[in-house]
Amino acid sequence: MIESLNSPHVARVKALIGSRGVKEREVAGQFVAEGLQCAREALVSTNGPKVETLFVTTNGRSKVEAIVDVSSINVVDVSDDVMQEMSETITPQGILAICTIPQRNLGSIALDGSQRFIYLSEIQDPGNAGTILRSADAFAMDAVITSPGSVDMYSPKVVRSTAGSLWHIPVFESVPLSEVLAMGVNAFSLGSEGSKSLDQYQMSGDTLAVFGNEARGLSTGQNVDSIDVVSIPMPGNAESLNLSAAASIVMYHLSNMRP
Repeated sequence: MIESLNSPHVARVKALIGSRGVKEREVAGQFVAEGLQCAREALVSTNGPKVETLFVTTNGRSKVEAIVDVSSINVVDVSDDVMQEMSETITPQGILAICTIPQRNLGSIALDGSQRFIYLSEIQDPGNAGTILRSADAFAMDAVITSPGSVDMYSPKVVRSTAGSLWHIPVFESVPLSEVLAMGVNAFSLGSEGSKSLDQYQMSGDTLAVFGNEARGLSTGQNVDSIDVVSIPMPGNAESLNLSAAASIVMYHLSNMRP
């Protein structure tokens, strides 16, 4: 059991979640997933990020072993103090995994006329990004794609916000919108002055829903002139919706139009 707070294992985890975590994750090709829910999905997933090392306390080990076989995984037992040092949460669950970031190529997507994709353009809030990915999983979207300058989808806050959905849906990071549009998808974005209402929007072929920055929306230099603008009808008194709430409504609508 690892009991020293100066262990190389502790330093490795802290590097992946620290202030330079974005660069460390990029170089190492790894990220940290904390908690039972993420660990469970990571251990049972066949297509998502794979577990490289699983750190557990005595209590954490009993929780994991009660739901999944870890005999083939590199499991490292640590003390409660070491887990606390590794963790970003106030009350750790005693389970923390280092996982491998999947290397995915946009060219691997096979368009068949029924695909539904979500594109996040310069999204900055980790909670929004994680919640949108979770909704994308719930409503059976086929992939989540992010633009250059968007939040790191493998940062600890995003990973926690996905509640395990990161292991269910492909993520493609730092892809220019022009590259996605060149695939031949039909794209639309949200806007209060949309030319049509969402409930009137009819899909035609593979479809891309584009969501812009929380404060600025879509930048003008992203081929947005070729994208339909759709509005969400709001008969109530609220002036606007949180980005993740709006995205969930759009994805629900898209899921209902799936053949």
